[in-house]
Amino acid sequence: MKRLALIAWLGELFCLAAAGFAGEVDSVLQQAMELEEAGDFAKADALLSGALAGSGLSGGERRQVAFEQERLVRVRKDYGVSKAALLEALEQSVRSLTQAEFEQWVGKGWFDGRVIDGKLCFVSASVANLYFRHPELEARRLKPTDTRAKERAYLENARSIRRAAARRRRPYVLPKRFHVTMSVTVASNAVAAGELVRAWLPVPRRCPFQDQFELLRAAPPKAQIADADSPIRSVFLEQAVPAAGPVRFEVEYEYTACGVWFNLEADRAKAADLGDAELKRFTAEGPHLAFTRRLRELSESVAGGEANPLRKAKLFYEWIAQNIRYSFAREYSTLRNLSDYCLTNRYGDCGQEALLFMALCRLNGIPARWQSGWTIFPGDQNLHDWCEIYVPPYGWVPVDPYMGICATQIARTLKPSERLELRDFYFGGLSQYRLIANSDYCQELWPPKRSFRSDTVDFQRGEVEAGDRNVYFDQFNYALKWREVALPKRGK
Repeated sequence: MKRLALIAWLGELFCLAAAGFAGEVDSVLQQAMELEEAGDFAKADALLSGALAGSGLSGGERRQVAFEQERLVRVRKDYGVSKAALLEALEQSVRSLTQAEFEQWVGKGWFDGRVIDGKLCFVSASVANLYFRHPELEARRLKPTDTRAKERAYLENARSIRRAAARRRRPYVLPKRFHVTMSVTVASNAVAAGELVRAWLPVPRRCPFQDQFELLRAAPPKAQIADADSPIRSVFLEQAVPAAGPVRFEVEYEYTACGVWFNLEADRAKAADLGDAELKRFTAEGPHLAFTRRLRELSESVAGGEANPLRKAKLFYEWIAQNIRYSFAREYSTLRNLSDYCLTNRYGDCGQEALLFMALCRLNGIPARWQSGWTIFPGDQNLHDWCEIYVPPYGWVPVDPYMGICATQIARTLKPSERLELRDFYFGGLSQYRLIANSDYCQELWPPKRSFRSDTVDFQRGEVEAGDRNVYFDQFNYALKWREVALPKRGK
């Protein structure tokens, strides 16, 4: 097994705050990884079960082995589509698709597919991802989506924020207040009657352009709210499962968010003072942010001898916008190095793209940190990840690599000049239609979860556990509804 893959895997385990390896445990985990990558999940599972049945494992080592066994279950869920089912779905989506053409696409690796215990399986997003990765097929899509209104709305929103920021000479403008209701409903067959179920639901954290959070209602009513400056902010709720029916958690709240636009001038930019320990930690390697040989080569080819931190970061942003395709991702907990996965495959989702950009920045001494939650842009609500970079004299500046990709590759109804305008806005700008719950990744919930996290990297859909076991994403539903309301009167 290549040393780099093992290092990336150990980084993921660090994300779980696990203890160090003993020699035998190291060997078992490496063998299990090799078996899993070869598609022999049954043997990998048996190997890990044997290790757990033995004696002599510390608590931390046992948790590492147990998570790797859980990871096999999660990968199987991600690859839940058979070859026959994929063909059937594609025939209902792509005009005039032939069996020979489908086989050619499979052979070229156009879909996320892998062999698991002798069976070729594909991820559920394979059809949607086909159009992202091969936009030339858009003309053959049987049910195309009209994106003109949405793309125009994004552009006009960006323009209004830029105008207001220029007029008022400050980066945080045009505040909006949102009323949000979020719920998590656990399937009745996932928990037993009378069992105590605990849930963590994301809520807005405090930052310079998001504040005035007010919890209006919680069900059940007794709620614990993480600190306003928490890097992963949640409302914690618990209740016993009723005798009949599913168990439901719900929170209702309001918060205020501003549009953001920094009028960035590269000639004013300076290198960050890495004598500041808080800034320096955001230039370090970490889980999913390994400074690999491939990353170093890309950095050199894109930025070359450029020394200005702002120009260098913009070059990385533009390269990603031009060269990385958007794709729906597998669950983050099943991937060993998200930034390297994105770079290797030249595609990824918003979080993978953000981590790739962060890795390039950190490698070059530019502090970069995670930011995530939801985008609630009208008609385009979804989970979303992006990031911030620190550049004096501006401070922390938002950068959304996904929106750079969207403007460059996906927003086809805009003029070329408008696409460039939208791309450049999201290097230093951000819409008000964001719900920011996280300012870092791989963070600990409060109070801590006893079981494995469903998402070991991010926190957007909520987390649930019953007793000491995790309730995974396929065992609960989540929903977020919002509406814009009047801003509080001054003085309140």
